[in-house]
Amino acid sequence: MLRSMTGFGEARTQTETVGVAVEVRALNNRYLKLTVRGSEPYPLYESEVEKIVRRYIRRGTLHIHIRVDRSAAVAAPALNIGVLADYLRQIRTACAEAGTPELVAPLLAGALALPGVAPEPRGSTSLPEDEWPIVEQTLEAALVKVNAMRQEEGRAMAAELLGYHRSIAEQLAALRALLPGVVTEYRQRLLERVRQAVADAGVVLSAESIIREVALFADRTDVSEEVIRLTSHLEQLAELVHQGNEAGRKLEFVLQEMGREANTIGSKAGDVAISRHVFDIKATLEKLRELVLNIE
Repeated sequence: MLRSMTGFGEARTQTETVGVAVEVRALNNRYLKLTVRGSEPYPLYESEVEKIVRRYIRRGTLHIHIRVDRSAAVAAPALNIGVLADYLRQIRTACAEAGTPELVAPLLAGALALPGVAPEPRGSTSLPEDEWPIVEQTLEAALVKVNAMRQEEGRAMAAELLGYHRSIAEQLAALRALLPGVVTEYRQRLLERVRQAVADAGVVLSAESIIREVALFADRTDVSEEVIRLTSHLEQLAELVHQGNEAGRKLEFVLQEMGREANTIGSKAGDVAISRHVFDIKATLEKLRELVLNIE
């Protein structure tokens, strides 16, 4: 099944100690590109987030926001009461021995900042092992929702692609029906010009010269091989659409080849009616390219 590269998904997980919310916005891109924002330290761990993303998504630009709300009981530092009491006792003793009781109050006010009284807050440069499984679980849930939206859009895109496929097939069938008449019409026009020249100037032109000229024209304007290749590429297009599963880059290549064959047919055919069909085919190919740019 085809998948679009655009989508949105969000998920939330709440435990007794932490609340996690993840939002994922996906846009089209030729390659996979991530931007991670949100609570520390997760923006620093884009590589870890990417490992999870690659299980679900191969191409596209993803903007991921991870918000973690830690409970006050968990976030609040626990004081080391024994160390604090020891500091307070030493401060009072030192001031009493120094005869500076006026310094007791200001020194006690700064006791909480002394080493060992309050634990250092968890550093923002290390991945929290207790939170990471919850964040990973929530991120995966959001990615599942993104893919559900991408698949839904992919189904609509597949139907549109097949509609354009039918349009090109119809133009090709009409073009193919015109090919035998191109040489016949040229031969008829050439004979009329020759008769006019003979009538005006008495010029004698052998039948061999006319046959040779018609043969050269037929060789120059023969597009049967290009039509066969374009038809083959059109069949490949349909197969890839039905196959789905990360077909975007293959579809881009097939459309590139179809455009090349259409250009060659248009430049060689030498017929106005055929040129009109080629123009319609190229216009449809452009619509196809715009769609394929958004397919994973």
